[in-house]
Amino acid sequence: MPIPVTMPRLSDTMEEGTLLKWNVAVGDKVSASDVLADVETDKATMELQTFDEGTLAKIAIDEGQTVAVGQVIAILAEAGESVEDAANADLGAPAPASAPGSAPASDAPADTSAPEPAPTATPSGATSGATSGATSGGGGKIKASPLARKLAEEHGVDLASLTGTGPDGRIIKRDILAAAKGATAPGNTPTTPAADSARSDAASAASSPAPAPLPVPTQLEDKTVPVSGMRKTIAKRLVESKTTVPHFQVSVAVAMDELMSLRSTINKQLESQGVKLSVNDFVTRAVALACLQHPEINSSWTGDAIQYHAAVNVGAAIALPAERGGGLVVAVIKHVESKGLRAISQEMKDLAGKARGRGLAPEEMADSTITLSNLGMPKYGVTQFTAIVNPPNAAIVAIGGALQKPVVRNGELGIGLEMNLTVSGDHRVIDGAMAAEYLTTLRGLLENPASLLV
Repeated sequence: MPIPVTMPRLSDTMEEGTLLKWNVAVGDKVSASDVLADVETDKATMELQTFDEGTLAKIAIDEGQTVAVGQVIAILAEAGESVEDAANADLGAPAPASAPGSAPASDAPADTSAPEPAPTATPSGATSGATSGATSGGGGKIKASPLARKLAEEHGVDLASLTGTGPDGRIIKRDILAAAKGATAPGNTPTTPAADSARSDAASAASSPAPAPLPVPTQLEDKTVPVSGMRKTIAKRLVESKTTVPHFQVSVAVAMDELMSLRSTINKQLESQGVKLSVNDFVTRAVALACLQHPEINSSWTGDAIQYHAAVNVGAAIALPAERGGGLVVAVIKHVESKGLRAISQEMKDLAGKARGRGLAPEEMADSTITLSNLGMPKYGVTQFTAIVNPPNAAIVAIGGALQKPVVRNGELGIGLEMNLTVSGDHRVIDGAMAAEYLTTLRGLLENPASLLV
């Protein structure tokens, strides 16, 4: 008998989802754990898997439509069942689907999650008749959907050379199509992280030419762009933070000459190993170590108590490009106080690349205790800014660029590298004096960067 596929509840607050992209077409054979579609929830873009085997007989919901949890979105035909009969089966009248981007914001508590990018568009109409028994050259079984195996045979793609972007590393349709086009799939591409905003090299910035101006359109146009459910969640979250958290800001200027010199020396020594530390890596570690001396900064407001955290989990705000839906996602590095610079650097690159590519898993965006926001890229030229507190964190650190400027050191005027740091704090948890003491410690660590190596 026909097997209905319904919109699942992919998060605890999800009431409806937007069908972003179908990864299969009518007539495709599917197996358990195959990814049928990409669904946008109120928190992230997630993959919709099937738990049954069969042939896709009908797609009931078009791409871009938003439907309630539990609504039938597709129908599978069982083995031996007519696809036409299954497609025409009466499984109940579906609930009305809303227009793209018209989903109302959930009344549930908002999350800082930002949308994952929709996968590369794939052609439809291919059918799969392959089995799932192929093995790699080493004898290990390759996880791949039947459709992916069929497409791999058609396009001459070696499955063993790919890293799957499906559940548990499973190779799926978009991986094959990307490889066939000469590109790598999201999971195989070393993407440039949005956190490269943290990778400002002040020495080269001072001597490098100004970035080329962006092309100016010859004519503007009136248009209305629907806001995704996740962008609405982000907006709701920011409004709640700004209107319910009593913000205050404290800033400090940090001499960066020694840190930039140390960083240059270390990077030259590690170049042969493919390691390149960023300014942000040093700042991330310093922020965590300073929290050990000022635990009130690494705490949260719970309503009737202040929660002090035993670990320093640093969240990094990563901006997603407009074509990915825009907005910010906060990637979290856990237990930073116990990690070295190399580990921090690699984890940040991995998380930022994943955020812009396949998207972050919920656990990779959870449990931050303090957040960093960095606009210090040379192309921006931002010297100082303030950031909005990321609840339930008590503080967020805004990082400007490390730039050459006239400075007075030891009573003499000269040229030096300075970087501005600004802490935005929740006044219910910390006050100005606490923030100033924390920044003093943080500045001391950055101005004496050898302490960050031990």
